[in-house]
Amino acid sequence: MELLRSHLSRVRIPEPTNRIYKTECCISFDTPRSEGGLYVDLSSFIAFGKEGVGWNYEKSGNPVYLHIQQRPKPVPEDRPLKKPTLLAIGVDGGFDHEETEYEETYSIVMLPDYMSLPFPSVELPEKVRLAVDAILIAEGAERKEQLTSWTAEKKKVSAYAMNLQQINNGVVVPPYGWKCCKCDKSDNLWLNLTDGMILCGRRNWDGSGGNNHATEHYEETRYPLAVKLGTITADLEGADLFSAVKFFSDVFSYPEDDTVEDPLLAEHLEFFGIDFSSLHKTEMTTAEKELDQNMNFDWNRIQESGQQVEPLFGPGYTGLVNLGNSCYMASIMQVVFTTRAFISRYYEHQSLKMAFVMAPSDPTVDLNAQLTKLAHGLLSGKYSFPVQEKQEGIPLRMFKTIIAANHHEFSSMRQQDALEFFLHFLDQVERGNAGKPELDPSRSFKFIIEERLQCPSGKVAYNKRSDYILSLTIPLHKATNREQLEAFDKLKAEKNLEGKDIASGEIVRPRVPLEACLDCFSAPEEVHDFYSSALNVKTTAIKTAGLSTFPDYLVLHMQKFVLEEGWVPKKLDVYIDVPDVIDITHMRSKGLQPGEELLPEIGSCEVEPTHFVASEDIVSKLAAMGFNYLHCQKAAINTANAGVEEAMTWLLSHMNDSDIDDPISQNPHTMELQSVDETSVETLISFGFQEEVAKKALKASGGDIEKATDWIFNHPEASSSVDTDLTSSGVQVDGPAVPDGSGRYKLMALVSHIGTSTHCGHYVAHVYKDGRWVIFNDDKVGASIDPPKDMGYLYFFERIDG
Repeated sequence: MELLRSHLSRVRIPEPTNRIYKTECCISFDTPRSEGGLYVDLSSFIAFGKEGVGWNYEKSGNPVYLHIQQRPKPVPEDRPLKKPTLLAIGVDGGFDHEETEYEETYSIVMLPDYMSLPFPSVELPEKVRLAVDAILIAEGAERKEQLTSWTAEKKKVSAYAMNLQQINNGVVVPPYGWKCCKCDKSDNLWLNLTDGMILCGRRNWDGSGGNNHATEHYEETRYPLAVKLGTITADLEGADLFSAVKFFSDVFSYPEDDTVEDPLLAEHLEFFGIDFSSLHKTEMTTAEKELDQNMNFDWNRIQESGQQVEPLFGPGYTGLVNLGNSCYMASIMQVVFTTRAFISRYYEHQSLKMAFVMAPSDPTVDLNAQLTKLAHGLLSGKYSFPVQEKQEGIPLRMFKTIIAANHHEFSSMRQQDALEFFLHFLDQVERGNAGKPELDPSRSFKFIIEERLQCPSGKVAYNKRSDYILSLTIPLHKATNREQLEAFDKLKAEKNLEGKDIASGEIVRPRVPLEACLDCFSAPEEVHDFYSSALNVKTTAIKTAGLSTFPDYLVLHMQKFVLEEGWVPKKLDVYIDVPDVIDITHMRSKGLQPGEELLPEIGSCEVEPTHFVASEDIVSKLAAMGFNYLHCQKAAINTANAGVEEAMTWLLSHMNDSDIDDPISQNPHTMELQSVDETSVETLISFGFQEEVAKKALKASGGDIEKATDWIFNHPEASSSVDTDLTSSGVQVDGPAVPDGSGRYKLMALVSHIGTSTHCGHYVAHVYKDGRWVIFNDDKVGASIDPPKDMGYLYFFERIDG
């Protein structure tokens, strides 16, 4: 006790603004449940495992720690299971994971001799008791920064609900037998709460839904609120949330363009004779559909459902806990830490202690420390052991916080595109190793693409850029099973005439060889409106592309998400026949050839501030799909009227912006382009493009990096207008030389996607290691029986040396 009193100057009572870590070690994945428990530094409020606490004492000199240990309680065998009522994990009413309950104990420990005093104890100094109490009461920084539970956003109360005017026109709504007043739709029906009209809902972009009659009725009458019939039920158990009864329903406000809460819904429905005692729910609410998808997800072949997959444990076979839509990140990190470059950099040649010593005082904000922590967590085998015949996995909380810092999308709890995260991750790793290119493992993925442009004059321009992925279009007309596809089309037509559905076993999908996709990348392509400095006019040039270097690891991105006829977003339901070994030697570019003459250099010209008028053609096409007219205008303007596809991409990625409903500045149809995300600009700059070209491309593609890259190659005159030298060596590829070698590769991993969009659904990784294929599905790791090599979204190939 006297020793503790002598250290009181090193004890702090946490302020409300302090970040307190008390559930996970900052440099390992040790928790209070680990052997040795967890030690919270009473000066910095950072937590350490049994091994790390000694390192912290050596580095900081802080001697006093709160020691937290958790031991499992016996679980009753007759514990009842509760059906979830909330779209949530780990909260009351959410999904029940049957987690083991733990008993938590505390003590005060002083280093270096690990002298221990019990807590709570009235004999402890008041400062220590106040500090510990504040730590135990406070919400941990881990939970604040990376929530392990997630819930659907609470609906706001409509501004139109309390003073809603209702027309007494004699309408009485029956409890069943509903049909749209303007068509024959009998589902997806909405009751307008002003005049009692029953009309069908919006037509979704995938062709489903209604015929837009409810929306058109609002545009004609301006009656603001409608409730979806079939979703209205009363729940007496939820009476504490409202004054009388809680109603589960979908109420939509057209002027607010959102699902809202109507506190007076019972009165508004009673006006049209609706009696809750006779009204039974027949349709799922929006949130319940999402809940249903989470409980009954179609894992199909990608997750090898139904297969007796043998669980795997040990070094290199550690699962990753799903933090709520974090599978995109988990699948990429499992693959990345199978590569020699990342294993060497963050595991073999960097110990946890070394990373901790080099880190700042708070290792949770240091990318090098968190990558080293993740590498040792995945590869050491320390956390990969069976718990009730399965492993618990390790969480990516601290890693996600640092890698997603200042990134609007990856810092959210929404599902993201695994490709976009992969590119962002490599960019951050490259920045973290700036000045030490020999240590940068991201270089193992980098390669140089060379493009050749030839105008009608016969003269040429060469343009070089660096990239981490090769994005490939899928030529469906190159399918090798054309006869089966034609027979399937005939079968579908016959079934449709008979009013029968196609059985899942009868479906035939196109099979396209990977070689055909690679050929598309190298095939000649016309570039329209190309400014020829030799002819001094805009003309059509022929563009071809090849690789100047071959990376250690080649990543192929399959462009499965396209726009079909009618500008409807669609995921291609296609198989890609991918061999285990490929040879792309023929794709190596040759550079300027003897006898070729370069286009003359173009003088610089100023870029005037650009103001765009929303294209009525683009706006009308988007509006016809059911999107808000104002939103369509903004989408067209912010993509410089580049086209419906670009506008829709912008619209889908900005629908939740806080200012999406703000009026357009200047006049009703004109405004200056908004600023672009600086992180995306920096990503394009890292590819070798100039800053002004990157900004212009991002504005024209709705902020989508992949589409911005395509835009640059399809608009080379944009590069010319900002002093890009396309006449000689093109965009300079700065930085140290990238790896190069043989063009022969072997398939070592694939990331597959389940769902209709890269921003929803689920990602799974399959990796070839130790002579077999292994499936990494969040915290589940097992020996793959039938890896879906023909269903990949991203393919990872390792170069074959020699």
